[in-house]
Amino acid sequence: MQMRPILSTLRRHKLTATLLTLQVAFTCAIVCNVAFMIASRVQRISVPTGMAEDKLAVIQSTSIEKGENQQAQHAADLAALRGLPGVQSAVAVSYSLPLDQSESSRGTCPSKQALDRAEQINSIEGSGCMQPTQYDGTPGLINTLGLRLVAGRDFRPDEYVSTGKPTVAIITRALAQHLYPDKQALGQSMYDGDNYIRIVGVVDRFLRPNLRKPGVDDDSMIWPQRPDGSSVLYVLRSAPKDRQRVLKAAAATLLKINPNRLIDPGRVQTYTQIRAKYFQRDITMISLLFASALGLLFVSALGITGLANFWVQQRRRTIGIRRAIGATRGNILRYFQTENFLIVSFGIVLGMLLAFALNLTLMKFYELPRLPLYYLPIGALVLWLLGQLAVLGPALRAAAVPPVIATRGV
Repeated sequence: MQMRPILSTLRRHKLTATLLTLQVAFTCAIVCNVAFMIASRVQRISVPTGMAEDKLAVIQSTSIEKGENQQAQHAADLAALRGLPGVQSAVAVSYSLPLDQSESSRGTCPSKQALDRAEQINSIEGSGCMQPTQYDGTPGLINTLGLRLVAGRDFRPDEYVSTGKPTVAIITRALAQHLYPDKQALGQSMYDGDNYIRIVGVVDRFLRPNLRKPGVDDDSMIWPQRPDGSSVLYVLRSAPKDRQRVLKAAAATLLKINPNRLIDPGRVQTYTQIRAKYFQRDITMISLLFASALGLLFVSALGITGLANFWVQQRRRTIGIRRAIGATRGNILRYFQTENFLIVSFGIVLGMLLAFALNLTLMKFYELPRLPLYYLPIGALVLWLLGQLAVLGPALRAAAVPPVIATRGV
């Protein structure tokens, strides 16, 4: 019964109602897309590496002594590091760890025929070949990092090489599915253009040093190859509470064993710090997006509250007349809530269309994924709730207008 007078009132205030509708529409479009971008960033920074992150710490050591037997030095360093109180295990790797940015990758094919196809089309896309990250390290790497073997075994001592290429590898579950989607990867022989490499194990996850896209971020392989360069990354495993103490003692021990080395203070860090540094820009972006969304919702709430207060002030005599002829406070309260619901609903309908248009623009220029449909009803519920909360104060003041106002000339 209130719909006709509400619609009649809105037609008499077309400009004001239209402006508020547009404000709600733009808020809906922007907030839905911002919420999607925040969720995407949160998903990105929450990606698991497959390692026991809270137990790991790293030290990068670079020898400056010419003619030094690097592998003998690494062996002596590891022996000393493993003897430190609190160190559960220690290994050396050549390149980096997941999210550590320095990456080494190599084209790998499930067969020589797949490599021939890739060469014919001059691309690995559609050939069956992949370009996984290549990790190496000294014996004990799997256990030290906390990687979970889901098939096969760890490397045997006789499979580690100091020079040349290994003949076996351990790969991630994701890489196994990409290389051999229709059969068991364990026991298969990959081809890298020069040699066949037999798969002896499959780990659940082992993330890349640099994220690319969700479909290939877990494409990694581990070779049983001891580091032989002058620069090496020592990975220490300890209890989470012991990491800082272990790092300090390890740095001092390495310098005591061989002073002719450089230890970068910026590369003496826990893995938690490595992860935080990698995602620092994403965390900042999440904060900015969240603040902008809250600010936009706050401005919309102010607009709704301000308009409702203005209309209550204008309609005091009309409200008093309605109260005098029998309208209850509940009737007045529901009138303003219904009026606000209609305006916000019109804005939401238009906002959903704008949300899709904005998402298409972001997809074109910023490679953002398509906006999932479920963000729209969630955004609508948020704006409906916001609208009802924003109008509640003015509506309660309107409901409190006494009937005696009808007898006044104001």
